[in-house]
Amino acid sequence: MTRTLPRTTTSRYVTRDPEILQGEPIIVGTRVAVRDLVEAWKAGTLPEQIYRKISFVTTAQVFDALSFYLDNQTEIDEYRDFYR
Repeated sequence: MTRTLPRTTTSRYVTRDPEILQGEPIIVGTRVAVRDLVEAWKAGTLPEQIYRKISFVTTAQVFDALSFYLDNQTEIDEYRDFYR
């Protein structure tokens, strides 16, 4: 997938690193993609429980990632479709 990455990310716990997952939005300090948290949420897992299923993330990171998703649905859904 070829993408032009935005210059900034305005989320506390979400970042992009061209060296990790080719710049896909991830949780700061991890290799956990925002799309992974969104997939768990869309599958019916409550945000408060996602951190139990996906190691290395906190509840605050989960909520921030879901907020980031809601503000950037088109982009994250493209990643979700690409990796299905």
